[in-house]
Amino acid sequence: MKMHDFLEGVAAKNPAQPEFLQAVKEVVESVWEIYDSNPRFKQAKILDRIVEPERVIMFRVPWVDDRGEVHVNRGYRIEFNSAIGPYKGGLRFHPSVNLSILKFLGFEQIFKNSLTTLPMGGGKGGSDFNAKGRSDYEIMRFCQSFMSELFRHIGPNTDVPAGDIGVGGREIGYLFGMYKKLVNEFTGVLTGKGLNWGGSLIRPEATGFGAVYFANSMLGTKGEGFENKTVLVSGFGNVAWGAVQKINELGGKVVTLSGPDGYIYDKEGITGDKVEFMLEMRASNRDTVKDYADEFGVDFVAGKRPWEVKCDVAIPCATQNELLREDAEMLVKNGCICVAEGANMPCTPEAVEVLQESKILFAPGKAANAGGVATSGLEMSQNSLRFNWSRDEVDQKLKVIMKNIHDQCELYGSKDGYTDYVKGANIAGFMKVANAMLDHGIV
Repeated sequence: MKMHDFLEGVAAKNPAQPEFLQAVKEVVESVWEIYDSNPRFKQAKILDRIVEPERVIMFRVPWVDDRGEVHVNRGYRIEFNSAIGPYKGGLRFHPSVNLSILKFLGFEQIFKNSLTTLPMGGGKGGSDFNAKGRSDYEIMRFCQSFMSELFRHIGPNTDVPAGDIGVGGREIGYLFGMYKKLVNEFTGVLTGKGLNWGGSLIRPEATGFGAVYFANSMLGTKGEGFENKTVLVSGFGNVAWGAVQKINELGGKVVTLSGPDGYIYDKEGITGDKVEFMLEMRASNRDTVKDYADEFGVDFVAGKRPWEVKCDVAIPCATQNELLREDAEMLVKNGCICVAEGANMPCTPEAVEVLQESKILFAPGKAANAGGVATSGLEMSQNSLRFNWSRDEVDQKLKVIMKNIHDQCELYGSKDGYTDYVKGANIAGFMKVANAMLDHGIV
């Protein structure tokens, strides 16, 4: 079978799922040569099996608002692949959530988790629930209703969800409380938990920290680092918050944040109280970055993304497909030397093509964004041990994991003095999962 025929077959089975098909195409294009030349992979139909979730769970989530009105949302859990460990991946609560987006995220999670070297399979879940304007009690009732179905399908050795967009520490607390009540057991079934009840230090910051560590390793291949670099960051949630902190620590200057309403430009850099204000923005549920501009008197550009600002490094930390071809062209024109995806697939395929053709250092989310799930894996380990590591210990372990991921990408992606991190990450992640699937037989 030719690669084109394989991709056409996947598309025919998964109509109206553009995000999922985009993710599959990127991986298959990277690994096809290795797959096609390995008779054992082909005989066992490893690719045919890896693009099919092991289980797709969809359920209704009824809940009552503060006025007594009943609402019904849709809940999902995609248990994609458990070849190397229990399903692991976040829950996303956002109006944009649908089957295609969650399958894309779950598929990416397989390879991201594999790259960490920790024993975690790939999964994802969530709901089309919109928390904007909802009270704490409404969010609590929704989370309790959501967990009243999800609890049947998860467990510390089966499926361990975490947070994602719209699911932070508050939501994880409500979800965990309901799970504990339903199963009458205190166990490490969720990650991103509060520090008082089994959480890990630096987990909220970990995805941003990891993206910066990975970008620092990329810059290191050119004898560079973050010192005196101007950096663009998009988003203003936990990933952006962690990235800003670590960039400041390494001597760089972050000058942008963004939201659905536009972006802010702070030429003095986002430091000190400004970093802490990001937490207030996240907790407000207003989902507007203009609050920052109003608070600190900096420039706000409505309805646009920050990629037009001159920079050395760009770290998109918001959502999928936020950095387009024209944005990539602007980054190249303005002298950007490195782009690392802090979010899941924030660059469109056309944008990635521009960056790679220009030989700019570019890292995909499954590699650069792996710090969050890596620290979730460390949280799982701490829960199993009934033990907690210090902040510095967790940070150091994360730094080592991100360096190892970078080295794997270099091993499989370097050619003629340039590292194709997309290819390197896909092949490295695929090989571990594919070989584990062979070991398990046709199941």
